[in-house]
Amino acid sequence: MPMLRPRPLVRPCRGSFEVQRGAACFASICIGSSTLAMAMFASAAFGDSAAERVDRQTKAALAMDAHPERGGKVFGQYCVKCHGLRALGDAKQGIPALAGQRYAYLVRQLANFANAERDSSTMHAVVLQAELQSPQAWTDIAAYLNGTPSRLPLSTGPGKDVALGRGVFDEQCASCHGLDASGDADGFAPSLRHQHYAYLNAQMHKLAEGYRHNVDEDLMRFLRSFDDRDMRATADYLSRLTGAGKDRKKMRDDGVVVD
Repeated sequence: MPMLRPRPLVRPCRGSFEVQRGAACFASICIGSSTLAMAMFASAAFGDSAAERVDRQTKAALAMDAHPERGGKVFGQYCVKCHGLRALGDAKQGIPALAGQRYAYLVRQLANFANAERDSSTMHAVVLQAELQSPQAWTDIAAYLNGTPSRLPLSTGPGKDVALGRGVFDEQCASCHGLDASGDADGFAPSLRHQHYAYLNAQMHKLAEGYRHNVDEDLMRFLRSFDDRDMRATADYLSRLTGAGKDRKKMRDDGVVVD
């Protein structure tokens, strides 16, 4: 069975490993609730659901010219406090590494947060900023992060069940995320490489518990078939995969190279 794939723009999917939860650096539940209310109001105004708005806005963002330098400035102003100067996150606080993550996946996750389709009071507070409310900002930030090197080592697990984790991934997850865990050809299934063990393990458990409401229900049922050891082992194996993996770089019409 496939694993950890986000809902695509036009076809059903089997879930995803979402890469942007963020820790509570400076947001409040009140602000997060305001974002949710704004998203619900906007959906009503357009006559569509939040999920449909995410699809529409993602398509719009991906069609725009990307400006990585501008995206880097926005990231430095609003995101560095949690994700770090090199976008490597913080394992102790459960903040994911974003450096080198797939371009289309990042755009879609920013759209998810902006429409309250992903839960995080921290991220809701960030996307409330005027400069981050437009699809143009999302494509700029995504292009910057996608082109940011991810060479430095990240935190790994205890190491005793790595072989088990590789077996679970190869059998259950590679059909969506690729044999090297670098994501799919379209870029909407995230790369699971070069990510903190604690974050990977926590997200697998949250997905199984139904904490993430923007993923396919089949994924939640699928992950519930994993026991705790399976999840920890898989996260440990993935945390040891360094670098970008398979090279899918291509030049967009605007001249920006993305993966």
